[in-house]
Amino acid sequence: MKRRHFITTATVAAVLPRASFAADFEITRTDAQWRAMLTKQQYNVMRHEATERAGSSPLDKNYADGTYICRGCDLPLYPSKTKYDSGTGWPSFYQSLPNAIGTKRDRKLLSVRTECHCRRCGSHLGHIFDDGPKPTGKRHCLNGVSLKFVPA
Repeated sequence: MKRRHFITTATVAAVLPRASFAADFEITRTDAQWRAMLTKQQYNVMRHEATERAGSSPLDKNYADGTYICRGCDLPLYPSKTKYDSGTGWPSFYQSLPNAIGTKRDRKLLSVRTECHCRRCGSHLGHIFDDGPKPTGKRHCLNGVSLKFVPA
């Protein structure tokens, strides 16, 4: 019984920060609405900050002209001109569009990382690292399932 209580408490504690975080966005949906509009993988990545398998997104090798938008709310996030091949297996960009993303500290692994999300609906996009190309030196390493590509 004690183990069950611990697991329940740990699960609730893990969900609570995300739930309060979600209230800060222009576009909000119930959990049922998110589940209905997303695949299981999209839901896990976008709503629970999971990570898709490296090399699994066709957007990683897409270099056509256009804009990458949020799958959750269609907000334009990244122009194709800032996309580059980081060699990581995830779509990578050195800069987002103005007022497109939000960030927060992510302490889930042994180090502190910068998580990035859609500023309008809060959908998890990926992480930002300091090993990108000029002119920003940043690498926005994103989950392709969080994005849709709109050709120019």
